[in-house]
Amino acid sequence: MRGMSRVLSALVALTLAIPLAAAPAVRLPDLDNRLVDPFLAAESSKAIVFLFTSVDCPISNRYAPVVQRLYETFAAQGAAFWLVYPNPAESPAVIRDHLKAFNYPVHALRDPKHELVKLTGVSVTPEVAIFDRARSLVYHGRIDDRYVSLGVERPSATRHDLADALTATLAGNRVREAATQAVGCYIADFVQ
Repeated sequence: MRGMSRVLSALVALTLAIPLAAAPAVRLPDLDNRLVDPFLAAESSKAIVFLFTSVDCPISNRYAPVVQRLYETFAAQGAAFWLVYPNPAESPAVIRDHLKAFNYPVHALRDPKHELVKLTGVSVTPEVAIFDRARSLVYHGRIDDRYVSLGVERPSATRHDLADALTATLAGNRVREAATQAVGCYIADFVQ
C-alpha cells in the first residue's frame, strides 16, 4: 500500500509539472475597438473557426450564404465562429455595414497588424483556420473547392473542406487534409 501511495504521489507531482497546452496569445480589436482574445472568449468551444474576409473581396462575399449554413450547422455542436477582417483600411462602420448586408450571424474582429494572419498562415480572403479544443491549429485553407483559380469557378463545389474539417474536429478526430489552397484576394495586397 505504501509503495502504491508513493507511486500515486509521484504521478500527481509529474502531472502538475507538465504545462497545459496554452491558447495562442493574440488580442484583436472588435468593432468597438476593445481588445478581444478570441481563444479565451470561446474557451468552452470544441473548435474555433476563424474566417478571414474582406468587404471588397467578391469571392469572400459570394461565400456569405455558405458561411451562414455552416454556422447554423456547426455552432450548435460546439464550434465558435469569428469573422476576421485583415484589411486595416476597413473601418468598424464599414465592417458593420458588411455584416448587416450579408446577414452574418457571427462575431467580427479586425486584424490590422496581421497578428492572427501570421499565427494561422492564411494568405487570402476568404480563407479559414480551425483550432481544436486544445487550441492547436488543425486546418487552414479553403471553404470548399468551388473556385479553381481566380476567375475560374465550378457550378458547385465537389469538396467541402471546411465542413469536413469541422466534422472531424468536433468528433475528436484528426483532420484528413490539414491544409488546402484557398483562392481569393491576397491579404498582402492590403495597405498597412
